Amino acid sequence: MQRRTIILFLLLALPQSAWGQGDCFPPKDSHEAQVFAALSVPLAFSLVEAPAPIVPGAVRIGLEVTYLPGIDSAIRTPTVCRPGKGPENTDLLFALPRPRVSVVLPAGLLLEASWVPPVRVNGVRANLIGLSLQRSFALGLEAASFTVRGHGTFGLIEAPITCDDEVLEDPTSECFQGTRSDDRYHPNIFGAEGAVSWALGHGEVRPFIGGGLNILHPRFQVNFTNQFGETDNRKVEVDLTRGVLFAGATWVPSHAVALTGEIYSSPTDAVTGRVAISYGI
Repeated sequence: MQRRTIILFLLLALPQSAWGQGDCFPPKDSHEAQVFAALSVPLAFSLVEAPAPIVPGAVRIGLEVTYLPGIDSAIRTPTVCRPGKGPENTDLLFALPRPRVSVVLPAGLLLEASWVPPVRVNGVRANLIGLSLQRSFALGLEAASFTVRGHGTFGLIEAPITCDDEVLEDPTSECFQGTRSDDRYHPNIFGAEGAVSWALGHGEVRPFIGGGLNILHPRFQVNFTNQFGETDNRKVEVDLTRGVLFAGATWVPSHAVALTGEIYSSPTDAVTGRVAISYGI
């Protein structure tokens, strides 16, 4: 009995961060998993532009801007990895600009790539790469086509998600008087999708609609040092699968320029909007 009392006393005497810091693998229905799924919606490397007639060797450069929807504070409040902690700080930016470049390969394949350089904005530094490969097939209807596409988004986002400046001044928070966190988030989004597109009028407007499946392997690592100099570097990992739907239209006012609007959604998680402009070389 005395031995058990001593062990219990030692456990209670340890700082919470010393014995509550193990890596966390939350279930698929946890708030942590729902946050990762919602974040994947704007970060996915989507079709954006309606497929155009293939011209061998053609190159297009463009810029996409994606709306970053806010996540409800109840969902942002951890339920498994840090129960009792307040909402995580995920709503840091309003939109994500993403440059894109595509090139037509042999056999009618289209390779597209994107890179968001590591420039820190409002505490967020994203070093993200997007890649996709697609192939279009003509349908029986005039100027209509069916496109199959595989895509991936990977890289790193660093941001004060766990403990931002506001909670560092909150005496009720476990972040109180610590150092602003610089947490690391790897989205790891891989997907396959299909889309149907067609031409209206003389081909200046090309609507498209489609859907697909995204496989998510988000990896998150806390990087926070509390007021006692103890560093929390626990990892949070979960694997998810999500169905997605999207629709949009591309306007081609000239042979070289294309303007696009797209709505992209994972019905159980979030909806985002994208606008893009591209120029053919």
